[in-house]
Amino acid sequence: MKRLPSSRIAVSCLAALSGLAAPAAVLAAEPAFSLGVGAEYTTGDYGGDASVDEVYVPVTATYDANRVSLRLTVPFLSVRAPEGTIIEGPDGQPIVGEGPRTTESGLGDIVAAATVFDVLRSSTGDVALDVTGKVKFGTADEDKGLGTGEQDYTLQADLFRFYDRFTAIGTAGYTFRGDPEGVNLNDAFFASLGGTYAVSSTVRAGAFYDFREASYPGNDDMHEVSVFAAIRLADAWRLQSYLLAGFTDSSPEWGLGMTATRRF
Repeated sequence: MKRLPSSRIAVSCLAALSGLAAPAAVLAAEPAFSLGVGAEYTTGDYGGDASVDEVYVPVTATYDANRVSLRLTVPFLSVRAPEGTIIEGPDGQPIVGEGPRTTESGLGDIVAAATVFDVLRSSTGDVALDVTGKVKFGTADEDKGLGTGEQDYTLQADLFRFYDRFTAIGTAGYTFRGDPEGVNLNDAFFASLGGTYAVSSTVRAGAFYDFREASYPGNDDMHEVSVFAAIRLADAWRLQSYLLAGFTDSSPEWGLGMTATRRF
């Protein structure tokens, strides 16, 4: 079964709601294209003296064929933050500046990802492992602080345990970060644990706990909790909304978002 990626760590993937989709055998016979748009707002001071407010608007194109899903996310980003702040990307932690608060907007970092479903699967079909590779291209304007200007590479594995209406999901992965000029970023291990529950044939809800190692030396590791609700409208439309809360200086204090996806 095509599945929902597990955490806010890859927040653009949350737009690709798939927990209500058809079994893999059906998907294999019917390759499909989908287009999604989302909007997310997060805010936090990240250990600084003033807040960093981000509006992230990704447009995601997805092509599903057999057991492989290909995704391309092109985001718009608007940030109000102290001058000199650098945004690492949708999975990272801002490097907070010390100047007066200013607003910068523009193209964010484009992300390409590929997922292979059922790399491993139990004989009973109730346990499965997916593997995803992702590249974050440094397309955001580094002079505006909207990105590092460098590529990041991520490899992650998602383990699923299927029950009647509940699916338990665990994620583990590693991000290799490019270093912008004058900044030495750490590569980072990340993990999440949570699950989704089928409230009905068209409604699903879930919650996840996310962890990521700090990418900037001396910073706290990231700890977040997110909850979401999703609904399938007819066969083509999927809507999802989510809330998140952070618990360290490397996480936003809170955030919320919504995605809409149309399957063709």
